[in-house]
Amino acid sequence: MGIPAHEFRQTLGRFASGVTVITADHGGERRGMTASAFLSVSLEPPLILVSVATTAQMHAVLDGVDRFGVSILHASQRALSNHFGGRPDSALDIPWMDHEGLPLISGAIAQLVCRKVQVVPAGDHTLFIGEVQYSRYTDDDPLVYFRGQYHELG
Repeated sequence: MGIPAHEFRQTLGRFASGVTVITADHGGERRGMTASAFLSVSLEPPLILVSVATTAQMHAVLDGVDRFGVSILHASQRALSNHFGGRPDSALDIPWMDHEGLPLISGAIAQLVCRKVQVVPAGDHTLFIGEVQYSRYTDDDPLVYFRGQYHELG
């Protein structure tokens, strides 16, 4: 017998994670979604995974593209996380940048450009696996999510 969804969510909320924005170019329009369900899968080849709810608008976007980006947010980028997490702010100036036509978030502590290599249905989510084709990082502090709230290291 499974546990109630609320209990499962509260339990997993005890796992601290970084905050990412998954991005793609969708017919010439930049699209993004906040995701904390992100992880590395393999070093050889370099693979990452992002888990996206089948009901999320970004799910259809990722289904229809060959490449996507991942920007790991800086501690100062809470507003961007909120914006792409379903609380849009029309006054927010999105610090977009492009890498070979793929939108990424400028000022992030790390950025990845991935080629979609596998799509795996998993309950009410889909796992999008990408092979990393480009990466860049800084040594700045990340935005951290824990128990349903943002935190900073230190």
